[in-house]
Amino acid sequence: MIETTVSNLTLNDLRDLIRTEIEQTLLELLGDPDAGLELRDDLKQRLQQSVTHLRAGQQTVPAQTVAAKLGLEW
Repeated sequence: MIETTVSNLTLNDLRDLIRTEIEQTLLELLGDPDAGLELRDDLKQRLQQSVTHLRAGQQTVPAQTVAAKLGLEW
């Protein structure tokens, strides 16, 4: 196995290493709060309908439009 030191890394390699380490640390600390949970049957059905509509070329409502109608900032 070849051992690499920081002094042998390019700037891009060092950035990639730091980015990867930060991402792994954040995942360990924060994790996915929904991991292991199951979708309700009604939500599964709605998601499947959305996918079917998209595949059929039907128009969808952009998230920004929905947020605006609900008075949310997007």
